[in-house]
Amino acid sequence: MTEQTLKKASGGEPADGNPPLERALSNRHIQLMAIGGAIGTGLFMGSGKTISVAGPSVIFVYMIIGFMLFFVMRAMGELLLSNLQYKNFGDFAGDLLGPWASFFTGWTYWFCWIVTGIADVVAIAHYVAFWWPDLALWIPAILCILVLLALNLPTVRAFGETEFWFALIKIIAIMALIVVGLVMIIMSFETDGARASFTNLWEHGGMFPTGFMGFVAGFQIAVFAFVGIELVGTAAAETKDPEKNLPRAVNSIPIRVLLFYVGALVILMAVRPWTSYSADESPFVGMFALAGLVGAAGVINFVVLTSATSSANSGIYSTSRMVYGLAREGDAPKAFGKLSSRKVPKNALIFSCMFLLAGVALLYAEGSVAEAFTLVTTISALCFMFVWSIILISYIVYRRRRPELNEASKFKMPGGSFMPYVVLAFFGFIIWALTTQPDTLMALVFTPIWFVALGIGYLMVRRNPEHAAIRAEHDAKVAAEHAARKARLRA
Repeated sequence: MTEQTLKKASGGEPADGNPPLERALSNRHIQLMAIGGAIGTGLFMGSGKTISVAGPSVIFVYMIIGFMLFFVMRAMGELLLSNLQYKNFGDFAGDLLGPWASFFTGWTYWFCWIVTGIADVVAIAHYVAFWWPDLALWIPAILCILVLLALNLPTVRAFGETEFWFALIKIIAIMALIVVGLVMIIMSFETDGARASFTNLWEHGGMFPTGFMGFVAGFQIAVFAFVGIELVGTAAAETKDPEKNLPRAVNSIPIRVLLFYVGALVILMAVRPWTSYSADESPFVGMFALAGLVGAAGVINFVVLTSATSSANSGIYSTSRMVYGLAREGDAPKAFGKLSSRKVPKNALIFSCMFLLAGVALLYAEGSVAEAFTLVTTISALCFMFVWSIILISYIVYRRRRPELNEASKFKMPGGSFMPYVVLAFFGFIIWALTTQPDTLMALVFTPIWFVALGIGYLMVRRNPEHAAIRAEHDAKVAAEHAARKARLRA
């Protein structure tokens, strides 16, 4: 194999002359992106609901979900590093499971983030109304979309910098909550006749006060807080030194879950008994208000606003890269496979932003917005679980089909022979948990409609004569990289 061919196979100048994505995301960008992906808006606003339905057992809920998703991330990391021609997890799914997997994974992931992004735009408009209640809701919603587009169009580094600072705000807020809470516990702070103490975790009905079904209900709500944890996988093609930076980001996930989720929840329920929290309030606001922080609601509103904007920003980034990858494989219109002079998929970015405008319409929809949010977020969580499952199934096939690459990997998934099956069984448990409540059961009924629509779309794409030629060219590049890796292993 010639040096020029090797360059093309490993992500250099493609044969069609279109410049490759630029590897401009540094270690600090990837680290903070991983944190931003692991800490969702749900921790700030949704944790009140999880505490009220599951009590202190919610600590174990977040630990179990974080533990299981760590293996998804390790599987994804090993697969992405097994072939640097892979731009994202849609690529290795298509290579290992067939073209259908790339199409279904790519477009489902796009759909996940569009649904989440629409919810974020609606939330952002309402958060802005905290300061300007008389401002028409459509104004901040439109401005948010335009700002996100402006942040993502210049360079991928501009996105990385924005996400870095958004994630930093989340970290500071959580660390401040933990420090303030610890001080209140040490000082035995009293509120409503209850004293701040770690004994509050088990003195009000034990660790499982709402029983087994309350514990199960916690999984229904908490799983959505973790969507986006796989975000670093969509940035693989734009990461500097991925063989060093991706493992660092993935390996730090357990520490983040323990510190930011478990640590924050332990402190919240130690300062105040779990029975004092309700689904309608943010525990973070209550904590800082108790500590006497002037303008606590305003501070947390700002943190949640940046958290929602961070989520929407991540959604715009990831959907544009996924659509770009689909276009390069013939699974989306050719125009989305073009990069700007700054090596950004401009057309794919604009395409995704157009769908966020649906959030503006939702602002004025009749009926319960809360019910609509429960439906769309559950559908989104189900679709994310489909993507996570495809990652695990791809890993199972990879171990069987390419044992030499698995053996030579410097970033092997722990328990790779059995943990994929354990995590897939856990996802089955989550799906069962969603059947136990009427609102989440409704989402289970509607979600298959998306996959039926995808199936029809895939059949139409396959009938396009150009699809087979583009797919064959893409597969040849991936095969060339596999051949180069095997040659290096033999050498």
